[in-house]
Amino acid sequence: TQEEIQNKADGDWNLTWHTENPDFTQCFQNTVLVCIPCIYLWVCFPVYFLYLRCHDRGYIQMSNLNKAKTALGLILWIVCWADLFYSFWERKNIFRPPFFLVMPTVLGITMLLATFLIQYERIKGVQSSGVMTIFWLISLSCATVVFRSKIKHALNTGAEVDAFRYVTFCIYFILLLVQLILCCLPERPPLFSETVNDPNPCPESSASFLSRITFWWITGLMVQGYRRPLEAKDLWSLNKEDKSEEIVPGLARNWAKEWAKTKRQPLNMLYSPKKQQKSSDSNGDVTEEAEALIIKPSQKSSEASLFKVLYKTFGPYFLMSFLFKAAHDLLMFAGPEILKLLINFVNNKAAPNWQGYFYTGLLFFCACLQTLILHQYFHICFVTGMRLKTAIVGVIYRKALVITNSARKTSTVGEIVNLMSVDAQRFMDLATYINMIWSAPLQVILALYLLWQNLGPSVLAGVAVMILLVPINAVMAMKTKTYQVAQMKSKDNRIKLMNEILNGIKVLKLYAWELAFREKVLEIRQKELKVLKKSAYLAAMATFTWVCAPFLVALSTFAVYVTIDKNNILDAQKAFVSLALFNILRFPLNMLPVVISSIVEASVSLKRLRVFLSHEELDPDSIIRGPVTEGCIVVKNATFSWSKNDPPSLNCINFTVPEGSLVAVVGQVGCGKSSLLSALLGEMEKKEGYVVVKGSVAYVPQQAWVQNATLEDNILFGREKNESRYKRVIEACALLPDIEILPTGDKTEIGEKGVNLSGGQKQRVSLARAVYCNADVYLCDDPLSAVDAHVGKHIFEKVIGPKGILKNKTRVLVTHAINYLPQMDTILVMSDGEISEMGSYQELLKQDGAFAEFLRTYANAEQSMENSDTNSPSGKEGKPTENGVLVNEAPGKLMQRQLSNSSTYSRDAGKSQHRSSTAELQKPLAEKNSWKLTEADTAKTGRVKATVYWDYMKAIGLFISFLSIFLFMCNHIASLTSNYWLSLWTDDPVINGTQQYTNVRLGVYGALGISQGIAVFGYSMVVSIGGIFASRHLHLNLLHSVLRSPMSFFERTPSGNLVNRFSKEIDTIDSTIPPIIKMFMGSTFNVIGACIIILLATPIAAVIIPPLGLVYLFVQRFYVATSRQLKRLESVSRSPVYSHFNETLLGVSVIRAFEEQKRFIKQNDMKVDENQKAYYPSIVANRWLAVRLEYVGNCIVLFAALFAVIARNKLSAGLVGLSVSYSLQTASESQNLAMALEGKLRNIGRTKEHFIEQTAPASTWPEEGKIEFRGYGLRYREDLDLVLKNINVTINGGEKIGIVGRTGAGKSSLTLGLFRINEAAEGEIIIDGINIAKIGLHDLRFKITIIPQDPILFSGSLRMNLDPFDQHSDEDVWRSLELAHLKTFVSSLPDKLNHECAEGGENLSVGQRQLVCLARALLRKSKILVLDEATAAVDLETDKLIQSTIKSQFEECTVLTIAHRLNTIMDYTRVLVLDRGEVVECGSPDHLLQEKGIFYSMAKDSGLV
Repeated sequence: TQEEIQNKADGDWNLTWHTENPDFTQCFQNTVLVCIPCIYLWVCFPVYFLYLRCHDRGYIQMSNLNKAKTALGLILWIVCWADLFYSFWERKNIFRPPFFLVMPTVLGITMLLATFLIQYERIKGVQSSGVMTIFWLISLSCATVVFRSKIKHALNTGAEVDAFRYVTFCIYFILLLVQLILCCLPERPPLFSETVNDPNPCPESSASFLSRITFWWITGLMVQGYRRPLEAKDLWSLNKEDKSEEIVPGLARNWAKEWAKTKRQPLNMLYSPKKQQKSSDSNGDVTEEAEALIIKPSQKSSEASLFKVLYKTFGPYFLMSFLFKAAHDLLMFAGPEILKLLINFVNNKAAPNWQGYFYTGLLFFCACLQTLILHQYFHICFVTGMRLKTAIVGVIYRKALVITNSARKTSTVGEIVNLMSVDAQRFMDLATYINMIWSAPLQVILALYLLWQNLGPSVLAGVAVMILLVPINAVMAMKTKTYQVAQMKSKDNRIKLMNEILNGIKVLKLYAWELAFREKVLEIRQKELKVLKKSAYLAAMATFTWVCAPFLVALSTFAVYVTIDKNNILDAQKAFVSLALFNILRFPLNMLPVVISSIVEASVSLKRLRVFLSHEELDPDSIIRGPVTEGCIVVKNATFSWSKNDPPSLNCINFTVPEGSLVAVVGQVGCGKSSLLSALLGEMEKKEGYVVVKGSVAYVPQQAWVQNATLEDNILFGREKNESRYKRVIEACALLPDIEILPTGDKTEIGEKGVNLSGGQKQRVSLARAVYCNADVYLCDDPLSAVDAHVGKHIFEKVIGPKGILKNKTRVLVTHAINYLPQMDTILVMSDGEISEMGSYQELLKQDGAFAEFLRTYANAEQSMENSDTNSPSGKEGKPTENGVLVNEAPGKLMQRQLSNSSTYSRDAGKSQHRSSTAELQKPLAEKNSWKLTEADTAKTGRVKATVYWDYMKAIGLFISFLSIFLFMCNHIASLTSNYWLSLWTDDPVINGTQQYTNVRLGVYGALGISQGIAVFGYSMVVSIGGIFASRHLHLNLLHSVLRSPMSFFERTPSGNLVNRFSKEIDTIDSTIPPIIKMFMGSTFNVIGACIIILLATPIAAVIIPPLGLVYLFVQRFYVATSRQLKRLESVSRSPVYSHFNETLLGVSVIRAFEEQKRFIKQNDMKVDENQKAYYPSIVANRWLAVRLEYVGNCIVLFAALFAVIARNKLSAGLVGLSVSYSLQTASESQNLAMALEGKLRNIGRTKEHFIEQTAPASTWPEEGKIEFRGYGLRYREDLDLVLKNINVTINGGEKIGIVGRTGAGKSSLTLGLFRINEAAEGEIIIDGINIAKIGLHDLRFKITIIPQDPILFSGSLRMNLDPFDQHSDEDVWRSLELAHLKTFVSSLPDKLNHECAEGGENLSVGQRQLVCLARALLRKSKILVLDEATAAVDLETDKLIQSTIKSQFEECTVLTIAHRLNTIMDYTRVLVLDRGEVVECGSPDHLLQEKGIFYSMAKDSGLV
């Protein structure tokens, strides 16, 4: 009946709960406790089985461990069934309830299943299984309870004992224990897995389950990092599933599908399906217009959704985090609930003691479980974030190799680099936050439900406050977004400008324009800081609402609760459980705005990324690469433009090039010669017509593109090295003498953009690369412009000409050098984008058109050359060039000549034999270290010094720093006091069902809260504004010191590092450091506060807190050592990714022409993987630390509760509540780490530089322009040989001096010395009686003008490029343009002087850029003018104009010209001939010709004699 059951139940409870010695009933033990593990395993089985089927890791061989596990599994099954058979046997005598039969059966089958899983896991290659470990753990815990009960039962005197079952149970229990221990040991790795042949595999895959959930497996690396600084070789290889080659193709495939879909949608009604498959980019040319019309209206509806693609690629793995997060959220609420029970326990003096210990244990267990789950969740998020970044960088890189030139204009290098650094980072951050979207509301709802149970309807007051705060937060988030976008825009502009400044730093230094550009950067920066300031005010408001929200909610709830009804008593249980719940509430409420803004940021980034990935791609089919019937290159009626909507730059081009012929393309500056080559390479948009190129193509661009690699790698360019061919190529391209000069020969590393090669050397390396690759068609864009005459001649003969290496190939040569034209098979004459004449040299002369006219003017000098050519073809072949001088002597003499030359060389270098011998010794050493030019972004080791913190505080301003610390203190003291006040309130005695001083209590509580709010607002304002001061200050210093650095600094430092400094690290200082400082200080004070409270409540805790504190510090120190190294390694390995990317963008046309995309993509993947190799351990190290610190926090909870239970008779409930709820808070706080702060502050400690005091010369200096070199010598770096030595020359004011010599003889170095780009190694240069080393650089550089070898323009208006300081009137500017023969061109532009130049001036031809540089010089009109091969890229007609302009305009100035075309300097006053850094000949040109020396032989090569 009802009554009996009730009594029975009470009896059961008396047995289990209301007793000093609890126990479960027999029935419960035999059914529920046996079922739990079985149910667990059967529920997991189907899911786990499917998972294993999909994830096959390879087969693990049978090992002793595995045999043991299997055997034990089978014995367990036998033991269970022994019980079953015993029960059957027993039934004859005694009737047993049915579960004695059912339970052993079920258990036996479960054990069989477990045994099967052990084997199945082995076959599928699982080295350590979580599912099984948990199963054995649950079984063992259930068995332990039964075991205890059985022992207790047996010890009870007079109880009968079922001996057989006792024995089987003991065996069962021992076997379970052994199984659990065995399960914790990992298996050996599967056969054929990567880890076997990996030198340094990641220990994660082979770690056991326990080691994985506690991140124990990284400890080895931590110990290593603690003992000595980590290096790149200590890092583990990435897991296979984190590598670029696994991740990127997946995303690329999904994106391509999605993109094709959207491309196709609007076209469905127009094209037959056959056409759609052709290419996703352009469906033939005829239908182009129609396509554009139809796409327009429906564009909005069908943009490719990048989010969908990312979700498809990374979703499945990420879903796991969903489950972990849900589990963690539920566990969060266990704390307050157990706290409630604990407070009740303290209040109820009759309760048995063990209950208190039970609650304490439960609290600790929940906290630990929560920790483990939370960090598994974080780990998944971070790994997903990492993969996202890898994928995004990879996809961007692949896209950058295929976008059209018009698309390149819309996305500058700076923007793309920002996409890779900043936007990819945004996605990584989002991965950790995105789950909060559903988790935050869930937490809020649960918390409110529990609060309702606790306080009833008065919770609604709190809810109302929260609801009021939400729109405020939302508005702030929206505002933040707009600021964000504005800031990103300024940042893009700033990075773009920085990029250009770094690319053209040499020119800036030569013109002394750094200040103008510094102003430009600072102007952008000013805008950026304005926006930052606004967002800082917003952030302060946000912090204020955050910190006050939980307090206001608590205050309003308590106030309403107490005032509604006199009988509502605020006791400890209600107050502190509510407080704990409010604390939980605080997190989701704070996080929501952060999550929203993070999502907003990511969506901005997503859009930018989508726009970039949707750019038009080059149509691979516009140029047909295939067999041709009538020639090697066939072009019919082709019209090309640079982008779809530009006017065509090449009209109606028709020509055919027969196989193996040599074609020259000539014409004036800007007539479309280079465009023609680009069109043949497929770089331009084909409007109409038909183009076929047969076979492979090699391309030599006009501006040589050199990679940051060894000279040899630059020439081989990814091909196999064939020694004899390589030697032939090097010799033909006249590179042998250069290789001799370089420190380690062809193994010398060449700096970024080839900084340590002269222009001519770069051009020849670029040519050698083309020659080596042995293609069928050669397109050369003026490869002879930057080399001097005799080298040019040598190259033409040995490489391009009718007898060169390439004589059987098809060659198209754009050139300005007339003297080679007679040897061409065909000549195309271009004007204004059309081919005006075409034919062989003789035919064109016969036609008597413009070309013939042009030749007559210029060719008289060259005619003689042609004759001599026809006379002695064979004589030319045999003449080797040696040190740039043609050698005619017999072989014996030649030998002697070399000897004498080298002996004089060593005699000069080391005046005593002794010194030269040490030099000899040093050379091999240097060769071993393979001489490095660029220094990798070095990882500084050791701690971030205290001075860095101090610098940051100084940058903020000391007053502000200390003010913020003071306000912080106030805030935390107020917060502690208010909670202590609450505990006093709850302990107020209850009289007649009411409490006395409710109003006083409430009033003080409110006042404390408000003061807390004011302090918070104060300090967040102060910190934010301080942060802005700091970032302004630090950016200014960084910019200042970078611009003031000597040229050698830029040659050694890859621009990637500097861009990295200016983008990533300034971004960190701007936007991440202030919030992190707030968090860090908040956490510190919270932990201290909690310790104080716990000590107040239970003074005995003083025994425990110091040791825990020590553990805490030890773990942190241990972690910091490693983490710091990992952060540095990561940031060091990030720079090469950017450098390589920058380089690729500059040379993208070359890479496409040689079809080397695959190799570059692979290189990029490797660099990204290198970076992630350092990033992955740092994620894990963070988790490692967090798990350990949270365990320390959990111990604080354990001891707070434990001491409260022990001292329960002395303590009031209020204090227990206070101390435990505070300790719960600490446990979660301790994860907000100091580390984050230290890692970020590192960015500050990165740049400090030097300044020198100088005197300023008179403002009219130099009056006559007299230059004296006295014993002048120059070297590029301390450890290199002198490039120039003992130069003694006096140049009088107004003289015109020509400087000639072989490429690399030190001609350009002389000008560098004059501008003090490199300081003198010995001797001095004196201009008008003032030693230039004694005056300021800007004073010097403003007074001398140079027209540099490579014309560099900056993006901005043409006017800005001519006169960045705005010193001249428009009339002056136009006059200089007129003199530079650019007036007609500029007048034809729509914007005239305000014409926007693209990045690097790419929308002007090279010749036009050279003329712009001339116009600059004419504007400055200084006393000394230096021309550094200034006319190399212009045609002869323009050259002649330039020369006459210089003669007339700079009549009374001193002019130094470095010339390759000797005819330009034949009428100069004097000529200096340089060789190997010394002046060999000096005198008037006529005089030198009579001397029959080096100058004579050079003139002879140019056909001037």
